[in-house]
Amino acid sequence: MENQNPEGSDPKIHIQPPRWADRLLEWFIAPHLLEFIQGDLHEAFYHTAASAGVQAARREYLWEVMHCLTPFFYKRKPFTTYPRPSMTAMLQSYLTTARRNLAKNKLYTSINVFGLALGMACTLLIGMWVADELSYNRFLAGAADVYLVRINGTNRNTGEIGTAEITPAPLQEAISKDVPEVAAATKINPWMELLVKVGEKGAKEKGYYASDAFFDVFDLPALHGNPRAALSQTNQIIITGKMADKYFPNTEALGKTIQLNNEKFYVVGAVLKDLPAASTLRFDWIVNWKEQEQPWQKTWGNSSFLTYVRLRPNTSAARAEATMKGIFPRYTDKENTSVPILQPITDVYLYADYKMGKPVGGRIEYVRVFSLVAGFILLIACINFMNLATARSATRAKEVGVRKVVGAFRSALIGQFLCESILTSMLAVVLAVGTVWITLPVFNELFAKKLALDLSDPALWAATLILTLITGLLAGSYPALFLSSLKPIKILKGRLQFGSGPALFRRTLVTFQFCLSIFLIVGMLTVGKQMQYLRTKHLGLDRDNVVYVPLEGNVASGPKMEAFRQEIMRQPAVVSATVTGMLPINIQATSGDLSWPGKDPNLETTVTAMTVGPDFIRTMNIRLVDGRDFRAGSLADSSAYLINEATARLMGVSNPVGKEIKFWKGNGRVIGVMKDFHMSSLHQAITPLVVTYIPENSSYLLIKTRQGKTEEALAALKKVTRDFNPDYPFTYHFLDEEYESLYRSEQQVNTLVNYFGILAILISCLGLFGLAAFTAEQRTKEIGVRKVLGASASNIVGLLSSDFMKLVVIALVLASPLAWWALSTWLDTFAYRTGLSWWIFAVSGVVATSIALLTVSFQAIKAAWVNPVTSLRSE
Repeated sequence: MENQNPEGSDPKIHIQPPRWADRLLEWFIAPHLLEFIQGDLHEAFYHTAASAGVQAARREYLWEVMHCLTPFFYKRKPFTTYPRPSMTAMLQSYLTTARRNLAKNKLYTSINVFGLALGMACTLLIGMWVADELSYNRFLAGAADVYLVRINGTNRNTGEIGTAEITPAPLQEAISKDVPEVAAATKINPWMELLVKVGEKGAKEKGYYASDAFFDVFDLPALHGNPRAALSQTNQIIITGKMADKYFPNTEALGKTIQLNNEKFYVVGAVLKDLPAASTLRFDWIVNWKEQEQPWQKTWGNSSFLTYVRLRPNTSAARAEATMKGIFPRYTDKENTSVPILQPITDVYLYADYKMGKPVGGRIEYVRVFSLVAGFILLIACINFMNLATARSATRAKEVGVRKVVGAFRSALIGQFLCESILTSMLAVVLAVGTVWITLPVFNELFAKKLALDLSDPALWAATLILTLITGLLAGSYPALFLSSLKPIKILKGRLQFGSGPALFRRTLVTFQFCLSIFLIVGMLTVGKQMQYLRTKHLGLDRDNVVYVPLEGNVASGPKMEAFRQEIMRQPAVVSATVTGMLPINIQATSGDLSWPGKDPNLETTVTAMTVGPDFIRTMNIRLVDGRDFRAGSLADSSAYLINEATARLMGVSNPVGKEIKFWKGNGRVIGVMKDFHMSSLHQAITPLVVTYIPENSSYLLIKTRQGKTEEALAALKKVTRDFNPDYPFTYHFLDEEYESLYRSEQQVNTLVNYFGILAILISCLGLFGLAAFTAEQRTKEIGVRKVLGASASNIVGLLSSDFMKLVVIALVLASPLAWWALSTWLDTFAYRTGLSWWIFAVSGVVATSIALLTVSFQAIKAAWVNPVTSLRSE
């Protein structure tokens, strides 16, 4: 019988409700109700089976199940195994955990914070420098429409295209007349530094002579007066607010008079707002162009001025350039290959170098290089954080395992570790801002900047916040991803084994760090070597013991100039003296006026040109290949010329002395051939030079003093100057200082590379120090066992140091080709340069290895000296 139970057995074992009905119930009923309902139905089933039989019980069970298939029993209750904390609570938890971890591991926290702070301070300083470099001329209203006119000239002999910044004065009128795309054009003579006097107060001030449309091109804000109207008058002067405060303190400058160059008085017609430091326009006064215009300035053959234009709206530089293309053939001769091109005013400061008529670089290269250096230094600092975090992952593994067991998702763990790294970067940025604030005055002095840490500037706060987040996320990204991926079961069972991946990653990062450091060391040595080459290279003329003074006032021209020179030469401490229109180490004037009998009409003869007085070769100690120097009072020399060897080669004449040429003074004979000497920066090759005897066109008196008697010579100069020119203050400069100023950018680069290279190495060593300390700590027991078995201290030091030294050697091998390529490219920007010697790489390797060895050895020696008994008890 189906309803009979064996004796002593539980009837429930043999009698069961229909299985499919149970499954239907389990599928339909909400989980939180299932246990109660199914339990009640089963109890009723067994009761019915005992009283009415199994069949009746099954029928009744099915009926009750069908009654349960209602929406009430189907409705699910939200499943929540763990309470869900709010975002605020989570962040609070993250911060608390991060704060505790940072406080617990003070050594590693200090290394991380200090390393990141150094990296962030460097990044902030370089970032401020880069922002300042990129901001040049952007303060100008409508800067997008303002352009500097340059001249592209094709050398018919070689096909090369040269680009000049200086232009002939008549070009401005031609552009205004012939180019409809140009709304306004102006020309300036920007090389003026004249004596400004107001009453008894007087000093030299830099200024411009500018044509009428200057303020149509440069819409500069005025504090008082109308600058356009003032510039149109030849008896008015426009000054800056700084100059107004200097000469008219506590009073209105407008309408007052200023004496310029101890000659003419001008009425102040307008006062301009001071120009910002990030401007290529640098002046304190402006006077109408006509006040200094001379006949030679009206010719197309002399390029000595700057021309600027403002384009009309809705036109383009390309269209204007196309219209300008025929200006030179139209106004000079049909064979003239010169073509005006336009450079945006915002690019003038950054893109000064041209090649084949196109901008190829300039300061922008340094901006790129140092942006890269800032990124490198920050990356090195972040790598330190990553290395230490992953190395210490074993100490955080249990924490990760417990958190995962109690329900933490991986995203929560990633958030926790990122929060820790961001908190570290926040501590670091406070230290970094303090470091920037302290070092900024020195930085400004070194790099001739006026940067300021303006805490009220929202842009600074935004940049600092972005830097903090980027640093925190970058530094914490890999540790967060790595630690959050650990398996809790393996951790809690003590079977956690790290594969070779994390260790390989750490080695890669250390190698990368030292690659960057070695790259910077090679850069420091190469830039320093090139600067030493520039400082010591003999230019073909003397620049040592040469003093120059401006010719102005009574001695600016005429017989007094020569009398002044003769009196100077009579001083015992003076060897010789001459007058020149430009300094011979930086001649900027060029001319295409050179010709000679039998010259090929198609031959390009653009030459560098300068005017001098007597004793030029003697004073500058230039080697004379043939002929003689200009002589004082020689009427024959008034139409004579000196040329250099490059000009003789251009003419194709082996013995040019006595040959007739035609240049600025008309037909005349060559009286001397000078050995080629450098007449500009060593970035440029030596070019053909023609020197014309025009003493009255001179701006400087150059004096060669006797060796060791410079002070005596200066005292004599001061006395003679006061006698001849009592209305002007005595000012002098050394020619070698002027030469050094030609390489100011390179000197700044040298300084930047040196300082930030050392910082990069310091940060790398900081990370290596932390890693070595942790490695020594982890291998304490191993070191103890080795010492018990007889290992010496040197064995232990070698054991701990060798792994790191291998990485430094690999870094040297990897970094050397990259450094060679980058620095060869930089050296190629000089026409005359030093070589990239093998010893630079050898020294870089030795320096990097020595620094790394010293860093690691400190921890290795410390570990080796520990008593092995103490080491073995440590675990």
